[in-house]
Amino acid sequence: MKDIIVFSGSAHEPFAEQVCQHLGVRLSPVNISRFSNDCLQAQLLTNVRQRDVYIVQPLVPPTQDHLMELLLMVQAARGASADQITAVIPHYSYARSDKKDTSRISVGGRLVADMLSTAGVDRVLTMQLHAPQVQSFFSVPVDQLTAMGVLARYFQEHCENSVVVSPDFGNAKSASTFARLLGVPVAAGSKRRLGDNRVVIDTIVGDVVGKHCIVMDDEIATGGSILELVRKLKDQGAVDASVTCTHGLFAGNALEKLSGEKFITEIVSTDTVPEPAEHWPELHVLSVAPLFAEAIDRIHNGKSVSKMFEGIDPVYAPPKGQEGLF
Repeated sequence: MKDIIVFSGSAHEPFAEQVCQHLGVRLSPVNISRFSNDCLQAQLLTNVRQRDVYIVQPLVPPTQDHLMELLLMVQAARGASADQITAVIPHYSYARSDKKDTSRISVGGRLVADMLSTAGVDRVLTMQLHAPQVQSFFSVPVDQLTAMGVLARYFQEHCENSVVVSPDFGNAKSASTFARLLGVPVAAGSKRRLGDNRVVIDTIVGDVVGKHCIVMDDEIATGGSILELVRKLKDQGAVDASVTCTHGLFAGNALEKLSGEKFITEIVSTDTVPEPAEHWPELHVLSVAPLFAEAIDRIHNGKSVSKMFEGIDPVYAPPKGQEGLF
């Protein structure tokens, strides 16, 4: 591990510290400064010449500042003769801007991918992109991790008389995989989005009567979709609901709204983004730092990353019947 150098921006330094603990390396220091004209500057305080460099920075609010920090750190590492630079982005928020679904609209997911490549990134390590096509936006290799196994292990102890519910049909495939891991049925909401935080759930496809519902989504931002869904589940005879997601952003007053809905018994998320400042006893945060540490170790040693998810999710696992360096 002596050739691995890990830096962190200001977005989520405790997460980077945990990754380093699992790797057995020290988090290297970086100086992020802001000039009087509001421009940012990044200085790496460790020699990176001919080293394998990993820069940890989820794109969370203030997203544009954290994105700029990441780009500057990458450019600094490239200028300091790093051998390989990997941007470790646990939450790639611009993945939600993934398609041209109306006239004259930007596709931020592709633009930010191009910016990272231009800055000097050799590869990207991320988790649970919002849409599969986002991975193809990058002109460099992308290793995408999944928290499916971590979340499933949490719910396996108490999933009797349960059903996994997807908020929409777009997430139904992931929900089906999650339900398979738990050995329970799956249902899905028929959702229409009216705006960034306005949705309508017309109906629930699947049997939820008398069931404990495990509502699964990749990301919770404002919580509008989740609230609309759990109210529909309550109307259709469900007992209660647990909510789980990979990226728990809880923007604005999301936690306040969710905690006010007594039908929700708990929310389970991961630490890809910082925990909300507001304490909520029903919120359980599971760490995926060990997954990122193992992925970094595998990348550094030329081993398969997809092998980590064999038997969990076929989307992330290696092709069946293929032998390789695992």
